[in-house]
Amino acid sequence: MKKILVLLTVFSMVFTSCEPLEMINAEADAMPNPIVGDVIFTMSDDDYEVVDRSYGNFDSEAQAKEMIPTLLNSKYPVWGNKSSAIVTFKIYSKKNDEKSLESYEVSDQDYTDGGHNYGNFSRASHITDFLDTKFTSPANRLLVSLTYKYYSGSVATLNNGFLFNNGAWEFVQGFTDEEYNEMGESYPNFSNDDEAFAKIPLFLLDKYKFAGKKDGDVVSAMYKVYVGGGVTESYVAYFVYDGSAWSQYNNTINETIQFGHDGNTWVPDNTIKYTLIRNGDYEYMASQLTTAEYAGLIGNLSTYGDFDYNWSDAQIQFALALFLDYLDPDAAEGQKYILTYVIYDNGENDYQTGFIKTDGAWILN
Repeated sequence: MKKILVLLTVFSMVFTSCEPLEMINAEADAMPNPIVGDVIFTMSDDDYEVVDRSYGNFDSEAQAKEMIPTLLNSKYPVWGNKSSAIVTFKIYSKKNDEKSLESYEVSDQDYTDGGHNYGNFSRASHITDFLDTKFTSPANRLLVSLTYKYYSGSVATLNNGFLFNNGAWEFVQGFTDEEYNEMGESYPNFSNDDEAFAKIPLFLLDKYKFAGKKDGDVVSAMYKVYVGGGVTESYVAYFVYDGSAWSQYNNTINETIQFGHDGNTWVPDNTIKYTLIRNGDYEYMASQLTTAEYAGLIGNLSTYGDFDYNWSDAQIQFALALFLDYLDPDAAEGQKYILTYVIYDNGENDYQTGFIKTDGAWILN
């Protein structure tokens, strides 16, 4: 176990000559008590330039995991083992906006021909079966703006999009006449794209307020624009949620990965850092250590919220592993923790110990 260094947040370094970054990293890693830092940040345009990603995003999560350690070495060259960085970055994930190539309203005869004697569909499969019959050889990415009657407790007339993509029809949610009215439209369409992109994000806030949407979720929507002469055109666009608002999707999604310094380099890491709380966490351990071995030791845990100098390393590690079963009973295999706790030895001092879940048990890491 190593004592945590208390670091100044502002410091200056004077170099009489320029040292390569690799030498600085090697010297930092070789120190007996390396500088430990923790940071959370979102990559800036300058950060992407450091790793030669001038477009401000990565092609994949795998590429981000490969390149971000270079950035971390550049930003924090003197940080060493047990340091952590939680990094948010962008991944390029293109979604094509679409314009409908076919607009069709299902007729009474269509329902009859399909065996729908009540003049409506009532299952999603009824719609895709109809589309397969109507469009026998659709081009890839054909978008059909379909108006149809659908029974779900009552019959409603709906207009939704169906995109033929790689051999299957994909559903794209459209807006009902009532929803256009809610967005301030007298007719079931918008006057132009600018109006659509101003109003749809606000409408989506209410539409999905109970749907459990989270930061980074992307949804599609089909909307109509009036082009004159009694004609409307349908378009599909994508919108992304940032946790509080929707906006037009710009073909990138945010991902967040934690990296840890393993003593040699930065690696993707799932380590959770946790500081034991006085007195509850220490009291819990005291209540569970009921064997004779701990009878003379547990008094200080519940009374003072620390271990004292009478505890051996092995005893402390056993108590902490027991506590982890309580803290995170459903932890997955391979989950890592770094616990910070207090030992009283000529004064109170903070210590850290790392654990990893292996074969269902917490072992030193």
